[in-house]
Amino acid sequence: MGQTKLPEFFQYDDFFIDEKVGLLKFANAYKVFNQDGQQIGNIRQEVPLLHKFLRLFLNKAMFPFTLNIADANEQVVASIHRGWTFWMSKIEIRDMNGVPVGGIKQKFKFMKPLFHILDANGDVLAEIKGDWKAWNFKIVDKNEKELGAITKKWAGAFKEVFTTADKYRVTIAEECPEDVNKMAIVAGAITIDMVLKESK
Repeated sequence: MGQTKLPEFFQYDDFFIDEKVGLLKFANAYKVFNQDGQQIGNIRQEVPLLHKFLRLFLNKAMFPFTLNIADANEQVVASIHRGWTFWMSKIEIRDMNGVPVGGIKQKFKFMKPLFHILDANGDVLAEIKGDWKAWNFKIVDKNEKELGAITKKWAGAFKEVFTTADKYRVTIAEECPEDVNKMAIVAGAITIDMVLKESK
């Protein structure tokens, strides 16, 4: 696959994810900020009307889902898709044109969630692992080199803004490749909370 210019959204290396809480909540929605506190996008779950109804009766972990990552101009820059599932999730990541650029594969390891982020060929690009209870984990490549982290640690102005549990930070290391692989890694990392919620 040739080099692709990343949308501006994916050129950042620091993402602050803030869940938007609704009264009647059938779908997850999050705001995304950069390190300067500017909102750079949204993540929204698309739930068809029929699925909203069926979720009242069936386990939501079975349902397909679509998560759209949009930039500040409401342009979808990537999307996450999962089909109907009855066991471990396999999830596809697509670019703004709907072309698959990678995936997320949920693994089972000693009673802890473990996720592999895959490239378009299904090869493992990175692994998300660590302490899920404390929401503190690393994104590492297949050689255990750290490519990023997902934490609840805040700095600067964000210390005052983010105080509740449904907010987290994704940081990407300089070593992370600046191509479609970065898109797959960032998209997988910043949506991991929603993926976990839909898998329960």
